[in-house]
Amino acid sequence: MKKIKLALLTVALASSSMAAMAQDNKAALIKQFIDIQRPGIESLARGLVEQSSAPIAQAGSQYLQTQVPEAKRESAAKAADAELKKYFDDAYPVVRDKAVQLAPGALTPLLEQNFSEDELKQLLAWINSPLSKKYQDLNPKMQTALTEKLVAETRGSIEPKMRALDTNVAKALGAPTDGGQGSAPAKAPAKAPAKK
Repeated sequence: MKKIKLALLTVALASSSMAAMAQDNKAALIKQFIDIQRPGIESLARGLVEQSSAPIAQAGSQYLQTQVPEAKRESAAKAADAELKKYFDDAYPVVRDKAVQLAPGALTPLLEQNFSEDELKQLLAWINSPLSKKYQDLNPKMQTALTEKLVAETRGSIEPKMRALDTNVAKALGAPTDGGQGSAPAKAPAKAPAKK
């Protein structure tokens, strides 16, 4: 009887040990996946910071076109651009570092629940493959090609709607308009800083 209990205990301990090793292997694969995703995580942070300042940049551009005398617009635009760049340079490292710090805690449970160890191995093999790298390199070009075609094909119908929207929003706010023709197109003096 003691031999059976000892055998059962040995099997239970071995199973427990193997399960712990499998969890360690899976955790290592998840860490590797998250490490590979770091550029995307940093890009997400960049996008969030740029989005956060976009309404201010847009409002500033509109104000520049309607409220600042033409003779002072260029210098005012440069000053606004400098402030936007300063904000980006200050905010981006904070958001980027926090995103990198939070990623393991936010992504690990999702990856653990949705992927087996074998699937994680396959995913990492795909991500590190030459075909995946080729696709990742081509993807921005494909997006640009589609965007350019889409803008060219829809510009004629969308621009009048945008001008009407601009005029209608200005009227709703009691802001000056240029006689119902829509505001003059902004030169985009207060644009988001260039990507680094």
